[in-house]
Amino acid sequence: MRLEDGRESGNVEDRRGRGGGFGGGRMVAGGGIGTIVLVVLALLFGVDPGVILSGGGPAPAPPAVERGEVASRPPAEDAAARFVSRVLAETEDVWNPAFQQLGRRYEEPRLVLYSGVVQSGCGTAQAQVGPFYCPADKRVYLDLDFLAQLQRSLGANGDFAAAYIIAHEVGHHVQNLLGIIPRVEQLKRQANEVQSNALQVRVELQADCLAGLWARRAHEARQILEQGDIEEGLNAAAAVGDDRLQRRARGTVQPETFTHGSSAQRVRWFRRGLESGRLDACDTFGTEQL
Repeated sequence: MRLEDGRESGNVEDRRGRGGGFGGGRMVAGGGIGTIVLVVLALLFGVDPGVILSGGGPAPAPPAVERGEVASRPPAEDAAARFVSRVLAETEDVWNPAFQQLGRRYEEPRLVLYSGVVQSGCGTAQAQVGPFYCPADKRVYLDLDFLAQLQRSLGANGDFAAAYIIAHEVGHHVQNLLGIIPRVEQLKRQANEVQSNALQVRVELQADCLAGLWARRAHEARQILEQGDIEEGLNAAAAVGDDRLQRRARGTVQPETFTHGSSAQRVRWFRRGLESGRLDACDTFGTEQL
């Protein structure tokens, strides 16, 4: 990706105890990466707060933010954090005008970098849940070390694969601002488990489509994509399909338990957003065929 000359977002909060990055990294949970893959990867890219809670009820936003204080910024020499900040800035530069076209104001989300464990508006989360978005405090949470381990384990390497992950979580924020997530959560409370899972699949596939839409519009405006980037994004989308993760974890696939969609579906909807660049093309709730 061509982001070296891009601006950095002012909406990154650094809550890490120490630096982290896409290379190297450390283990943040016992049992080795194999155990993490089998037990945790199905939770990737979730938006349901119940998935990320490790105990207790919803927690308030960090006091410093509530008081309007300036959050800690990543150090200038931290290349991975600066990459994340530039990707977040690119999402802001796409979604601000997109919301203006809708006659609405885009409320830019904050992205929190953390190490190992973090307190979010949805509760206390361990890094093993993967990157996530919390609707309660409108923040994206990301542990860079654990993200790097997940990418390596899944074979979803590359800078654009990481950008796709961030754009997907920002897609959940867009859904939240548009009222989609609150409406779906209301429907899920009235549904059985299979129906609730099916609704969540549509939420996740729409976020994939919004990530593709972002990539299309950002490239049209600032030519950020390089050769091979699209393939990295498609590979990342395929790598986190429920069918692939379930087959890897237990050797069988149970479609009724899907919460994120199959590899083919995730690739299809990411590609749809990428090729169309249109919001209406990302209506996963208005079609029977996903």
